[in-house]
Amino acid sequence: MERIPILKMDHFLLVSIQVEMHDRLAQALKEDLTRMIRKHKAKGVLIDISAVAILDSYMGRMLGNIASIAKLMDAETVLVGMQPAVAITLVELGITLPGILTALNVEKGMEMLRQKLGIGRGEQNAILAGS
Repeated sequence: MERIPILKMDHFLLVSIQVEMHDRLAQALKEDLTRMIRKHKAKGVLIDISAVAILDSYMGRMLGNIASIAKLMDAETVLVGMQPAVAITLVELGITLPGILTALNVEKGMEMLRQKLGIGRGEQNAILAGS
């Protein structure tokens, strides 16, 4: 079965969506991500959609659901890499992504999560060294 890779980066998980989403893949992603959040005690999830050319209402709902699940598990979600055409389409369709922060790229998303969680680079390294 096709899977979307989830990488652990410090206290965060990075999900890079490189394929077109469908029901089974979205369900597998939700299950995999919740398992990984729990396993790694992740405090944040970055979802990279820079390779996504079209984001329809289904994918918008799916991303919203994932963010809600992550929030219930004490992890913030940041959507990164949204293409301008995708942003325009979302606005034109009236699709909102409640509970999801956005950033231009993964680096800015990581910075946003660090600030939101009060973890500086030095603190983060100290936390990791003590783990």
